[in-house]
Amino acid sequence: MSQDTITTQDGTRIFYKDWGSGQPIVFHHGWPLSSDDWDAQMLFFLSKGFRVIAHDRRGHGRSSQTDKGHEMDTYAADVAALAAHLDLKGAIHVGHSTGGGEVARYVARHGGNGRVAKAVLIGAVPPIMLKTAANPGGLPIEVFDGFRRALAANRAQFFRDVPSGPFYGFNRPGVETIPGVVNNWWRQGMMGGAKAHYDCIKAFSETDFTEDLRRIQVPTLVMHGEDDQIVPIADSAPLSAKLLPHATLKTYPGLPHGMATTHADVINADLLAFITG
Repeated sequence: MSQDTITTQDGTRIFYKDWGSGQPIVFHHGWPLSSDDWDAQMLFFLSKGFRVIAHDRRGHGRSSQTDKGHEMDTYAADVAALAAHLDLKGAIHVGHSTGGGEVARYVARHGGNGRVAKAVLIGAVPPIMLKTAANPGGLPIEVFDGFRRALAANRAQFFRDVPSGPFYGFNRPGVETIPGVVNNWWRQGMMGGAKAHYDCIKAFSETDFTEDLRRIQVPTLVMHGEDDQIVPIADSAPLSAKLLPHATLKTYPGLPHGMATTHADVINADLLAFITG
């Protein structure tokens, strides 16, 4: 085992970064990206004296391109294995999008014994994205079927269309596209495995995190862009905040799903205030 990977019980290698010392902050990336999506946060919080940790979810980035385990229980168990390996105590777990679901499941099921101090959900998928009888405001299954079709037909093109359009709000009038951001999203996505990315669509869209949210006993900051076109705010952040016992809800007018990249200065300042407050 090299110092930048752990091997889980089913033999999957999970890549991680572990920089600095001090109170640990663990960053959980969105679909279909990698720990590199947190560059702006990792560097910022490292400079503030924190220990910053981020992993590539199984099948994503530099972790094993396994064909199994692409659902939230296994994702959370992988994080628990990493936290145990690094002996993390009093950590802050920050999750974006799919990573927010991972944080909710991890903290609810594995976050006891002083391992977790606080949690943050940014543009996160909980409580549940899919439209159901119990969640009439959700997105219809046809939306996610469309994702699967586009991925299977031409993943490389799909992974251009998402970041150049709705992910960062570059499809909005007057918003200038940042080519490096689009290219970096594509680079991260194409590093991962097609099977993992295909299966993860079901994991992020159909998992119901309602009971996870109710069980989280640590202070939790819920941050969401009001112009989020990937995880629409009306059916996510306010509902999560109502379910969480100790929630603070902060929304951002006009900001997109990928606001931690496009507006890192704003997001980092608010994260710091919550973490140190």
